[in-house]
Amino acid sequence: MIGPVPGPLEPVAPRFGGGSLADVLPSACALLGVSGAVDLLGLQPRLAGVRRIAVLLVDGLGWYQIPTAAPYAPTLAGLAATAGVPLTVGFPSTTPTSLVSLGTGTPSGPHGVLGFTVRVPGTDRVLSHIEWRGDPEPLRWQPVATWYERARAAGVAVTVVSRPEFAGSGLTLAANRGGDYRGAADADALAVRMLAALAAGAGPTLVSGYHPDLDRHGHLSGVDSAPWRLAAATVDWLLARLVDGLPPDAALLVTADHGQLNVPAGHRFDLDTDPRLRAGVRVVAGEPRVRYLHVEPGAEADVVAAWSAVLGPAAWVATRAEAVATGWFGPVPEEHLARIGDVVVVCRDTYAVLATRSEPPMASRLVAYHGSDTAAEMTVPLLVLRG
Repeated sequence: MIGPVPGPLEPVAPRFGGGSLADVLPSACALLGVSGAVDLLGLQPRLAGVRRIAVLLVDGLGWYQIPTAAPYAPTLAGLAATAGVPLTVGFPSTTPTSLVSLGTGTPSGPHGVLGFTVRVPGTDRVLSHIEWRGDPEPLRWQPVATWYERARAAGVAVTVVSRPEFAGSGLTLAANRGGDYRGAADADALAVRMLAALAAGAGPTLVSGYHPDLDRHGHLSGVDSAPWRLAAATVDWLLARLVDGLPPDAALLVTADHGQLNVPAGHRFDLDTDPRLRAGVRVVAGEPRVRYLHVEPGAEADVVAAWSAVLGPAAWVATRAEAVATGWFGPVPEEHLARIGDVVVVCRDTYAVLATRSEPPMASRLVAYHGSDTAAEMTVPLLVLRG
């Protein structure tokens, strides 16, 4: 990491163009000879001659969580110390946004998957990207070609391995189109199918794998809970299995979509029980650590003032224009701007803003969250290994 290592709750900006999750696939494709791909991460010196590359994304494996996982994941800890560097994700630091940034090699602004949930412009409908099934049409909603498509067009054999239930979803089409999809119901199946796809052909090969369990147990039980520790041990087993099975001309890149942090009960606001937070707000989207507020006509200034007064130092409350001006989203085309709230609320420290009545009850009962710009949420590993 360039300069002093920030504390886990300090804000971090995305490092697009040489230090971000969006740079992983362009760098891998450059090694595989895909036209137009640039090795933004400087992988060539370590991976010269590699013709097969596997990219494993472990959901929720933040850089700042690796020391916590180390007693239960010694392989992971060792690889992070000897073969790992930190990257930033884009903004918001949330799964749908990061998966599409990985696949397309762009920040969230160009690809348009600008949050966990967003309002569909021109309507009051809130789209959940993880429950998205065809409406809006994925290739229109997310128009940027993926590096899987580009690699396939260049003659690379491309395979995507993920959970069977995600096949054909809107998010899968937005993030992973261009790869042959293989379902894997658990870590064992994921390792088997990734290694089989990696060894299948004689020519250039790109395999992408996704493992969701660490994130799920962090959300449900908290980072460093007993279920989270068990999930970390499973990640360790998965890494060891993949490393042991790498062909001699292959490389494994391990990364993540975000970190996580536990949010204590006393740091939770509820917009559905505080009339000051509901006044002037028509549609609420985003997630507990980053809220997108779509307001009634003429109410923007009042909403900014009210939320700033209620949340105080617990959040940065800004207009859409101010949030876009930070550069967190990268360039945002006009057709994607309305997916961001008129007002953007970015939680600081370990605070969150719940919506106990207007969102599914489980969302308010989670222990760990992510989405904001703290180092703990924004910083993920890149582990680079060759067979």
